[in-house]
Amino acid sequence: MLKTYSMDLAGRNLTIETGELAGLANGNVLVRYGDTVVMVNVTASKEPKEGIDFFPLSVDYEEKLYAVGKIPGGFTKREGKAADKAILVSRAIDRPIRPLFPKDFRNDVVVVATVLSVEPDNSPEVCAMIGASAALSISDIPFGGPTAAVKVGYIDGEFVINPGLEQRAKSELDLTVAGTMDKIAMIEAGAKELPDDKMLEAIKRGHVEIKRLCEFIAKIRDEIGKPKFEYKSFEVDHDIYEEIEVNFKDRMYKDVQAIEKEARDKNMEVLAEDVKTYFVEKYGEERAEEIKVDIADSLYKLEKKCVREMILKEHKRPDGRAIDEIRPLSCRVGLLPRTHGSAVFTRGQTQVLTVATLGMAKEEQLLDGLDEETSKRYIHQYNFPGYSVGEAKTSRGPGRREIGHGALAERALVPVIPSQEEFPYTIRVVSEVLSSNGSTSQASICGSTLALMDAGVPIKNPVAGISTGLVTDSENPDNYVMLTDIQGLEDFFGDMDFKVGGTEKGITAIQVDIKIDGLSYNIIEEAFARTRKARKYILDEIMLKEIAKPRDELSKYAPKTITTTISVDKIKDVIGSGGKVINKIIEETGVKIDIEEDGRVFIYADNKENAEKALKQIEDITREIEVGEFYEGTVARIMPFGAFISLGGGKEGLLHISKISKERVEKVEDVLSIGDKIIVKVLEIDDQGRINLKKVGDQGE
Repeated sequence: MLKTYSMDLAGRNLTIETGELAGLANGNVLVRYGDTVVMVNVTASKEPKEGIDFFPLSVDYEEKLYAVGKIPGGFTKREGKAADKAILVSRAIDRPIRPLFPKDFRNDVVVVATVLSVEPDNSPEVCAMIGASAALSISDIPFGGPTAAVKVGYIDGEFVINPGLEQRAKSELDLTVAGTMDKIAMIEAGAKELPDDKMLEAIKRGHVEIKRLCEFIAKIRDEIGKPKFEYKSFEVDHDIYEEIEVNFKDRMYKDVQAIEKEARDKNMEVLAEDVKTYFVEKYGEERAEEIKVDIADSLYKLEKKCVREMILKEHKRPDGRAIDEIRPLSCRVGLLPRTHGSAVFTRGQTQVLTVATLGMAKEEQLLDGLDEETSKRYIHQYNFPGYSVGEAKTSRGPGRREIGHGALAERALVPVIPSQEEFPYTIRVVSEVLSSNGSTSQASICGSTLALMDAGVPIKNPVAGISTGLVTDSENPDNYVMLTDIQGLEDFFGDMDFKVGGTEKGITAIQVDIKIDGLSYNIIEEAFARTRKARKYILDEIMLKEIAKPRDELSKYAPKTITTTISVDKIKDVIGSGGKVINKIIEETGVKIDIEEDGRVFIYADNKENAEKALKQIEDITREIEVGEFYEGTVARIMPFGAFISLGGGKEGLLHISKISKERVEKVEDVLSIGDKIIVKVLEIDDQGRINLKKVGDQGE
């Protein structure tokens, strides 16, 4: 039976419908926001997945092109693999809900958000995040929600909730924030160097609406929600854990403090073997084999407990650093001689090589999705090969994590990239993770800034990235320790990965992952203060000492470019029938040419001379011939009554025999030859467009 619930959200009607569609799913809702419609279905397996030590949650955000009245391209005419944007939204849906499932829950849970209709002013991403929380809340799947999400913009000094299409184009902020009634659960943001206090205020403004949405979803849950089903708990066996803790905690506490990751990993391998031997000797090989999973889970739990106790009680980190201390930093630019720009950035055992490439305007990336954005000229990609963590595995293309980290670094740098008018290139930056021990995405931001400056890209301000972590006391949430520049182990066993990219002026990107039920405003404010201080240090003391500003000249291997603007009605003249004219220019000069619909022309060449030669030809074609003006022309044809002079761009004028010289000319050939360059003045353009000329120079003009 159809149930419909409505509320006002940012001056528009938000409706959640349930009970009519997808009756076999554990939970189903249809979210309507204006003409945007998203259906969310959630399902759970009846039995847990054996042999895993994590909660198997899958989230898919499915973009259907019929939602915006498009037919997919390609031979099959159906949607293919998920676009990067869809993957990023899937991650945004996942992050706030994942911590709210029971820690000992191992049943498969699948969330599918299907976009059915899109009105550009109303974000389907927000509808999907709200719908996922609502569907889980009313289902029988164990879930500790609700959560909710909104977008926040900042326009002309005012915060705007869920900005429309025109507002988004003017906004200095693109913030997606999710949370519960009490805390912030997820932050994803891009901004134009927004100060910390403004960002915090934006988060608070968003949370006001989130609380209203949570109340709305809770009301629906209380009215029609199903009882949560019983599940098999995968809590670590208490007796086995206790025995391992009693006998091996002191050793674990010591072994986990190896400064180098390789040494620590080796310590853990040896400890695991010794624990196995202990159980074999005490209980026999058969019993030890039966409980090997419990032993492994107990060791993981003990390692986590030791790391967290060390940080929380002693303010001591596994590698010996102070809680606000950054790992050793270094960087170098210009490593690769034939690329357009390159840099390597190293932070502790995390190392990222970034390479920048400059291309033609038409090489921008085309986007085929539901978004109003159809292309982008700044592209940032991130690769995470197995060797970066010492694993022997082949590369199989970017996964969701790689796409997410690349998007974060891209978002951090987009606000400082010069406009196409200032720098008429498509820019591709690729970050190759060479070694990973935490915060590779933030090292990518730093390395990319350096590579862009090495390439001579006139970025507005250098950008650095840093991560802070958190360890909280489960018994007293007000007792916590924040860590600056977290390494892999602290990220793995900690409660938060708060990533912030920005310039000295302000924040350009945020991504927050948490494993607890949310963050207080105080924690967020402290994280902003920590990251601001760290960014300034990284920029001033490390990056800008290696390269203080973008190089004055591009690499000799980068294409040289000249831009001009021609009248729109002259575009057809430059291109010519079947591309004949433009192809002739390209063949003669060796350049590449892009012509935009608005008349902007981009000429790319290996050297400036060829680019200028092509520019002159284009200017000749588009030039308007005017009476009284002087032009350099070339003798194209000779007739008994005079010569036809090519003025460029396919235009010819007649130089009558009487206008060649002050003296009488008997034969044109006595004075002119085909191919001669002469200066002429336009005397007349008749009603039929015929141009009459006069030779100047020897007639005193």
